[in-house]
Amino acid sequence: MPSYRMGIDIGGTFTDFSLLEEGTGRIRVLKTPSNPAEPEKAVFDGISRIFSEYAVRPDEIRYFIHGTTLAVNTVIQRSGAKTAFLVTKGFRDILNIGRHRIPDVFNFFTELPRPLVPRSLVFEIPERCSATGRIVRPVDREAVRAAAADMLAKGVQAIAVCFLHSYRNDENEQAARALLEADVPGLYVSLSSEIWPQMREYERGLVAVMNAHVGQKMKTYFSGLAKGVRGLGIGAHILSTKSNGGVMHVHEAGERPVDTLLSGPAAGVIGASFVGAAIGLRNLVTFDMGGTSADVAVIEGEPRYSTENTVGDFPVIMPAIDVTSIGAGGGSIAWTDSNGVLKVGPMSAGAKPGPACYGLGGIQATVTDAYVCLGIVDPKRFLGGAIDIKPELAEKSVAAIGKILGLDALESSESILRVATSQMYAALVPLLARKGISYDDFALLPFGGAGPTHGFLLAREVGIRRVVVPLHPGVLCAAGSLAADIRRDFIRTIHTTMQSDTESSVVTTMRNGLEALSREGRAWLDLQGMEFLDQRVSWSADIRYLGQSFDLTVSLDAGVLADATGAVLRRRFNEVYEQVYGYKDEAAPLEILDVRATAVGVTLKPKIESVAMRGDGKRGEATPGRRRVFLDGRYWDAQVYDRDALPSGARFKGPAIVEQYDTTTLIPHGFAVTVDRFGNLIGEAQDAI
Repeated sequence: MPSYRMGIDIGGTFTDFSLLEEGTGRIRVLKTPSNPAEPEKAVFDGISRIFSEYAVRPDEIRYFIHGTTLAVNTVIQRSGAKTAFLVTKGFRDILNIGRHRIPDVFNFFTELPRPLVPRSLVFEIPERCSATGRIVRPVDREAVRAAAADMLAKGVQAIAVCFLHSYRNDENEQAARALLEADVPGLYVSLSSEIWPQMREYERGLVAVMNAHVGQKMKTYFSGLAKGVRGLGIGAHILSTKSNGGVMHVHEAGERPVDTLLSGPAAGVIGASFVGAAIGLRNLVTFDMGGTSADVAVIEGEPRYSTENTVGDFPVIMPAIDVTSIGAGGGSIAWTDSNGVLKVGPMSAGAKPGPACYGLGGIQATVTDAYVCLGIVDPKRFLGGAIDIKPELAEKSVAAIGKILGLDALESSESILRVATSQMYAALVPLLARKGISYDDFALLPFGGAGPTHGFLLAREVGIRRVVVPLHPGVLCAAGSLAADIRRDFIRTIHTTMQSDTESSVVTTMRNGLEALSREGRAWLDLQGMEFLDQRVSWSADIRYLGQSFDLTVSLDAGVLADATGAVLRRRFNEVYEQVYGYKDEAAPLEILDVRATAVGVTLKPKIESVAMRGDGKRGEATPGRRRVFLDGRYWDAQVYDRDALPSGARFKGPAIVEQYDTTTLIPHGFAVTVDRFGNLIGEAQDAI
């Protein structure tokens, strides 16, 4: 009996499905419009279609994982539960004060972001824990009860709790929760000490607030998802993707939905890393262009991680794959400002009404409408013909922009693409410079529904000479989740100084803390009830020179901490510091802020099927068609290939178009493409770009 893995990614425009047959590595894909009002409905409908179209039985699904943008969209739109916030007396304005960082330092009229919890719903509780973890004052029970009564009267639906120094000792936060659950049963309560016990009251409190804000909605969603999937007969573990590139059970995702905020883009980066490793490319810049936005990440053997990500107006301190939004998506709307200057985005047509060419009521021109007008996208083959594209509506919407610009439909369409590309260029080039990226050493890997359509244009503009388009780029976020490991991050703040007379005690404190976190991580892996190929725990620490404001995360191992003198640890930090800043101070005392452990349960990786193994009868029939495409100010007679018919080793030059169910790849003049044995399109610049 065959066995399958199913990966699902719910985006703002489409819900993507990837069905992988474990025995052969063959992948089947499906895209269906998302349903923002009932996101799980698109999931259930898509699963039913897969069962019907591919004759797959529910009991053949052995691995089920999905990711959703519901949590991040809820935070961005501020559409979650009405949330209250309990803080230590004297810290009522923690969310308003934040870090005193202005979003745009060059704008005299910039406004600070509005907190997720208004000041009227922040309650001060007399209590105090010292910086060493000693309870100086227990929770004032009557104050908590009075706050609970006030919350109930104001219609509060969720509560976040963040007390001073609870990362050291969570006794007072736990006591507050017990009182709240007794007096106001049914409310969703989120404790900062459980979500992320790290020093930094603002960031820790904000994480607890975001978790509470989205918690009830996500808990209800995950519960309904699990019930619906079980109702379809699937008995496999139901997993959810995480921001850190790992996965977890949906019941835990309901308790810690803040872990899923950046999970969609993270899964795509994991998939890109898996593709890169299979073909021997360690250095990649990923370019994920969907219907709403375009995101980039850097892979150097493995993805880069960050604790300085943002969601909407808010920083997220928890570790996540370092993904940066850089520009427009396929559904981004083109418009002109008061001076008649063409702009693209950030507004998006979304799934409904969608681009004008969808014929669902949208009238404003989008990037997708420009693709259609220029001949890049074939209206009859878009999403396998599942969506009836109306080119006349695309031309009408673009013509409206052209009337303002004084351009015809073709010129306006190309202008839309140029503006979108220039926006991406303006964001991507300084981003790569900050990350120390040399273009000669990196390839661009585009994915998402519009990534391959725009990827070569962006690479040409930036000067990246190699582009790799994976076999199923339009659903790489869904497929990437199938290669993710079970993963969770743990942290403990120790905040101590390592000077000449304290090295031994500091190293002992760090080692004890990391060993305790390791035990916690291994216990968590055991609770997952899954079989792993391997289990491992990696270590790191946040360190800085004493007196500095910013720290660096330094990877550690048992060998570093085996040296009681601290010399090896100091040398490791100085190496990292010099690499980042080009300078080091070997005599300066070090300040150790936090120790971190990452527990990983290594899952069985999917098999990648080579093109030669497919045997579907179509390979080798790569005779191209022809289509006129308007690009670079002129018409081109572009070759058009069916990707399912391209054999391994096929070679061709641009201008060319490669069509497949989940996307369209545009190869402009100046690039040559080779199909590798896995079916990836490897594009190389032939001329100076």
